[in-house]
Formats: sequence, C-alpha cells, structure tokens
Amino acid sequence: TNLRRPKPRNPPPYRRRIFRMSIIAEIGLLMAAILLGAMLFFAAVVAPLVFTGLDAATAGRFIRRMFPWYYLAIFVLASLATLFLLSGAPNNGAIMALVAAGAALSRQVLMPRINRLRDAQLAGDTQAGPRFDRLHRLSVWINSAQILALLWVVFGVFTGL
Repeated sequence: TNLRRPKPRNPPPYRRRIFRMSIIAEIGLLMAAILLGAMLFFAAVVAPLVFTGLDAATAGRFIRRMFPWYYLAIFVLASLATLFLLSGAPNNGAIMALVAAGAALSRQVLMPRINRLRDAQLAGDTQAGPRFDRLHRLSVWINSAQILALLWVVFGVFTGL
C-alpha cells in the first residue's frame, strides 16, 4: 500500500493572499466593506429619495444636516481601517488613508464653502452659481473616487490586485 500523503496543491493566488492576511488586517477589510456598503446605500437610496420625496427647501436643509455626519462616518471608518490594514496589507492601508483624507477635506474645507456659495446663489449673487457648481462637482468627484478606492480595496483582495 502507498502510505505517502498526496502532495498538497498550491491554492489559487486569491486564496493565498487572503490566508496571508492577519486577523487584524481582516478586521480592517471588514471595515472597508461596511463603509463601501454604507456609501453605496447613501448614493443609491438615500440621496435619490431625499430629492424626489421632499420639496427643495426641506431636502436642502436635510442634506446640510446629514452631510457632516456622513463625512465624519467616512473619516472614522476609513481611519480605523487604515490602522488595521497597515499591519497586513499596507497598500490597502495607504488607500484607506486617502479615503479618510478625502472625507476630512470634503467635510472641513469643501462643505462650508459649498454651503456659503449656495446661500449666496439663493440670495441672488450671480457669481456664486458657477463657483458653487465647480465645488459641488469636485465634492462629487471625491466621493466617487472614494467609492472606487473602496471597491479596489474590498474586491482587489479577492482578485489578487
């Protein structure tokens, strides 16, 4: 009889990468996945419902109260994910640090400017409109880049990217 053990096969690259990751890095990956789900839910469900279900004035007030918390949640989760990912997946940790930086920039710099410009625009300042549009587009671009970065972090682990 042949008592030799069969030679183990090499697992596919995506499995090797997952198993090499520490439990701490996996917690960071879970945080990134939760953040991705929350951001997609906000973009796909909350924002459209607010702007289709509420009148413009109420929607504007709601969004102004919601966005500081939205960006704070992004900043906190992305910062925590950064700390956890740096131990086992430093590239993903760096990406998460950029996501956190984008949230801080959006919350602390862009949002106050966007709000001031929107108020000026509604008060009749014709020059505020184009500047508001430009900063609003920038904030949407940052948010989209954050979502793409999160997709890279969360799904890149499984594809070996």
